[in-house]
Amino acid sequence: MPIGETLVRVDADLAAGRVPLARQRLRGLVSSFPHDLTLRRRLAEVYRLYGDAAEAGRWMYLEEDRDADETAAFEERYGSPAWRMKALAWCGPEALAATAFAEGRLAALRAACAEELGHPVDWHDPASYRDGLEKRYEGAPWTLSGVLAGTGCLVAALAFAAIWVYGLVALFR
Repeated sequence: MPIGETLVRVDADLAAGRVPLARQRLRGLVSSFPHDLTLRRRLAEVYRLYGDAAEAGRWMYLEEDRDADETAAFEERYGSPAWRMKALAWCGPEALAATAFAEGRLAALRAACAEELGHPVDWHDPASYRDGLEKRYEGAPWTLSGVLAGTGCLVAALAFAAIWVYGLVALFR
């Protein structure tokens, strides 16, 4: 489907209140056209509708007029330069960026990642920054919400299994 037709559908989805569908369409466009900053800006606008500052910051990261709080939220959620590189979903050299500002941001992020990892990294070779991705959860502390969520899942699974076994027993009685 042509980009213009997809954007018309995005507008129709937003007008009808189908925000998740609009977001999905825009994510598809950004993955197909990673160098189009206008699509990234539109996707950031949709994430603002969700109230997700980190994702809005993610998609506005290459824009000069980005919101500082959204950028900080993005950088906090994606704590290392390697995770930010992956999150930006950029493909190819920085020279493909539509603006000098975006090119500079991409180059600075790549340089920060290379410095952190101690070797050169490349936008179109995720293996070059994979080491930085693997370290994200290494030694991550347990949180009360994480423990409660895990416990809730375990209780739900046990309850489901008990109901299933009870049903089998009742079936063969």
